[in-house]
Amino acid sequence: SLIIGNLKHLMLSGITTNSLSGTIPTLIFVLFQMTFACISVAIILGSVVDRMKFSSWIVFSVLWITFVYAPVCNWVWGGGWMHKMGALDFAGGNVVHINAGVSGLVLALILGKRRGYGKDAMIPSSVTFTALGAALLWFGWFGFNAGSELAADGVAASAFMVTNTAAATAGLAWLFVEWKISKKPTLLGLASGVIAGLVGITPAAGFVTLGGAMVIGILAGVIGYFGVAVLKHRLGYDDSLDAFGIHGLCGIWGALATGLFASPAITEGASGLFYGNPGQVWTQFVSIVATMAFSAMATLAVVF
Repeated sequence: SLIIGNLKHLMLSGITTNSLSGTIPTLIFVLFQMTFACISVAIILGSVVDRMKFSSWIVFSVLWITFVYAPVCNWVWGGGWMHKMGALDFAGGNVVHINAGVSGLVLALILGKRRGYGKDAMIPSSVTFTALGAALLWFGWFGFNAGSELAADGVAASAFMVTNTAAATAGLAWLFVEWKISKKPTLLGLASGVIAGLVGITPAAGFVTLGGAMVIGILAGVIGYFGVAVLKHRLGYDDSLDAFGIHGLCGIWGALATGLFASPAITEGASGLFYGNPGQVWTQFVSIVATMAFSAMATLAVVF
């Protein structure tokens, strides 16, 4: 069970209308967890826009959720080896963003570039819809992060607060870096920065203070910008919606930053480097490397 979990709740076996997870009905928890799986596979889809048959995508999705997502989810949240090791991932830094970001990169590399990539302009068809989508994500992310406490308490309130703070600071950081380098701030850059900040704070949301969240957000905006504007072009891969540049890289930063900024004042027993527990950084590092390696190899296996 430390590696792949078990099937004791297959078809919701053993779960009744009176079952609780935290302070909420387990049936609601099941639906909540399903949304995490849905968004993870949707992130990967963004990497391979215009390059995959729909029928192939359906098969890939079923296999990936079963053999890549579910094991990592069990490692972190199901009492698996990362949980036993003490790795901190409040709402999906490893499980969702690193996992899907790396898998998306692998799939994009295997399928190759879109026709006309590097020659034709491939800008968003509607900046208006992009901004609307970012706004909907920003709002929805409050449920994603604060809801991971499974209770309406102080930790959930703190997660709500730091999620908004990181998103705002990352959006501004991306905007100002873009403005400085390209001499022109853009709404697309602001929206991308907001998502980068939301990704960065996800693993840390229930563990860090407002100050930690601001640092995480600012650096997430900078890291996301260079991942999209510099790294992708230097390496020459075609990641349509920047799943790796934003979700992968900012997820890595957020998971590592959790080991720096986790404060026992927010969640008792969770301490990072700046609160006297340097070992947490190593634990986070091991969890990041393991997730990246498994995601890449398992996704390759699923594809072939």
